[in-house]
Amino acid sequence: MSTAPATDGRVLVAFAGLPGVGKSTLAGRVGAALGAPVLPVDPVERALARYGLVGDVPGMAAYAAVAGLAEVQLGLGLSVVVDAVNPVASARGLWHDLAERTGVPLRMIEVHCGDEAEHRRRVEARLPAEPDPFTPTWEQTLTRRAGYQPIIGPRLVVDTTVDLDPLPAILSYLR
Repeated sequence: MSTAPATDGRVLVAFAGLPGVGKSTLAGRVGAALGAPVLPVDPVERALARYGLVGDVPGMAAYAAVAGLAEVQLGLGLSVVVDAVNPVASARGLWHDLAERTGVPLRMIEVHCGDEAEHRRRVEARLPAEPDPFTPTWEQTLTRRAGYQPIIGPRLVVDTTVDLDPLPAILSYLR
């Protein structure tokens, strides 16, 4: 992984964490602060599903599609923020490979919600009136947690239940 800042200031920021922990909110705030595009994986997965591409392979295909879009943006001289669960090493490996290939530093940010009751409340508050296979229930979130592989290597861990705004610490980490 490239750890030194790119001489032009570009950075690849990859968020990771279970649904409902606050990744998308933080990714959006970081993207706005950096003037960087935020590339979420979830809408790509939904688009693939609309065309009948479902299961494990389309999930990785969505990550690969976002990685391709991120590479284009990095090539344009922009920093990029990736918003994804990134539950397994193979998904996170895409960002390591992209950073290495483009000579841009990778900054992983793992987001947690340290209060399980609050995490459950957040997940359940997101559930639509009509069932949506892409909006996970609490039970599905627990299943994903069971399969979530630990992140090995440098990263910033953010607990969104701590009563401090994490944005200053995140931006400091990205420098």
